[in-house]
Amino acid sequence: MSDLTRRIETMHRRDVMVAWAFVLGLWFSIIFVALATWALAPTGGARITLLIGGAIVLLFNTAAILAMLRHYREDRDFMYGLDIKFLDAARDAKGR
Repeated sequence: MSDLTRRIETMHRRDVMVAWAFVLGLWFSIIFVALATWALAPTGGARITLLIGGAIVLLFNTAAILAMLRHYREDRDFMYGLDIKFLDAARDAKGR
């Protein structure tokens, strides 16, 4: 395995972990807010509306992050290879 391939895999793995951490954080925060504000909703209809709104936010944000991760996986070598190229150039310019 070349050094470039190893660096690309490392960057991709880290980005995937961060994306999943954001998804989990979003889910936990929406669930926490729903539980913490349940008694504040004046009627059952308001609670249902808030639950549906929260579910829609969770659905669309989770789907968007999954689509982003799929795109990263498809173009991984190009995107991360380009990033590494510029990071190396910046490091070399700074070292002069």
